[in-house]
Amino acid sequence: MKKIFEDLFDILKTIIIVLILAFLIRNFLFQPFVVEGQSMEPNLINDEYLLVNRLSYRIDSPKRGDVIVFQAPNNPKYDYIKRIIGLPGEEVEIKNNNIYINNQPLSENYINTENNFAQPKKNSNVKINLKQDEYFVLGDNRDHSSDSRDWGILPKNNIIGKAWLSLYPWNIFGFISRADYEI
Repeated sequence: MKKIFEDLFDILKTIIIVLILAFLIRNFLFQPFVVEGQSMEPNLINDEYLLVNRLSYRIDSPKRGDVIVFQAPNNPKYDYIKRIIGLPGEEVEIKNNNIYINNQPLSENYINTENNFAQPKKNSNVKINLKQDEYFVLGDNRDHSSDSRDWGILPKNNIIGKAWLSLYPWNIFGFISRADYEI
């Protein structure tokens, strides 16, 4: 009888340890995320399954070109995925369907320029000065994205983490790279 209780206790300890580890990994290291919609096409597609690195921004600051997951400023119940365009302390301006950072044009080789800005949004011309811990984010598919043009700046504390790894569909499995800019 004593052996049965010892075995049950060992199983219970193992289950508790596994649950604690799963909780810690999910809340502090990696979080699953499913892309919903077209806002990041062609780079991320609808129903793409990702892992979000929750630890990276506890160690380092977000960078321009990072693809991030965050709580929507206009509705914190929802998580969005977008690309960081403007950083704290910068002036971001969109005019004539071009993006300028501190009056320097931003060259984006990761988007389909034929389709982006084809149908200007009501806020297609924007000029904003970012303060400390404020970011300007855009979807890669500008015509089909709710982003900083619609709801304004993204506070740093809304950022959940950096989109890190694409897990599914299998044909696009791999790390999600950050766009590089010449600014």
